[in-house]
Amino acid sequence: MKNKLYQALSKPYIVIGVMAIAPLLSYFDRNYGYFFGLFIALFLLWGSKFDWSKFGFGQPLSFQTVWRGLLLALAIFLLIDVCIQPFLEIYFGRIDLSSVEEIRGDFGSFLILFVIMWVFAAFGEEFLFSGYYMKHLAELLGDTDKAWMASAILLSIYFGVSHNYQGVAGMVAVGLASTFFFIAFALNRTNLALLAFAHGFYDTIGLTLIHLNKDDTFYNWALTLMEN
Repeated sequence: MKNKLYQALSKPYIVIGVMAIAPLLSYFDRNYGYFFGLFIALFLLWGSKFDWSKFGFGQPLSFQTVWRGLLLALAIFLLIDVCIQPFLEIYFGRIDLSSVEEIRGDFGSFLILFVIMWVFAAFGEEFLFSGYYMKHLAELLGDTDKAWMASAILLSIYFGVSHNYQGVAGMVAVGLASTFFFIAFALNRTNLALLAFAHGFYDTIGLTLIHLNKDDTFYNWALTLMEN
């Protein structure tokens, strides 16, 4: 039974079905779609006898990977969060951060969310969206460099829309940031750990600014710049 189900879910086109069903489940609760996709991906990992290379983990973990992940996170943060996102918020309205408001000034809540973020966002989202959705979609499209880039663009839109609860500015900002993450994976398609660390460091910066109540810094700077 397990082998038959694994063989069925391993078909290349199944990833499209999973990607189509997940948003429908998210209509009821945004976590339903995520955990549905994650369950399928984990089942496929289990069925492959934990062949992590099928999901992009094909290189030994190294300090260089961690360091490059940090540099990638800083570069994307400076470009998107500092230079672009503030102006998106001016034109489209503030990003809805109500889901993380409880960490402002509360170190205990911050620490709990920090751990959750590294497990379910840094690793979980990269495993699902990059390692399963993007990689398998690229392979379905022909597994060429162009197929990987096309998959990266499609996934950046898909991932951005999945953050619709943050408002228009949030969707666009997340979509733009994820474009760079997905392209980085296309260029390092056997080293998903690089993306997991980059995602974790990137979100760590954002959560820390919210915890310290400094997340308005760049928005206020943009407002001042627009007024002058």
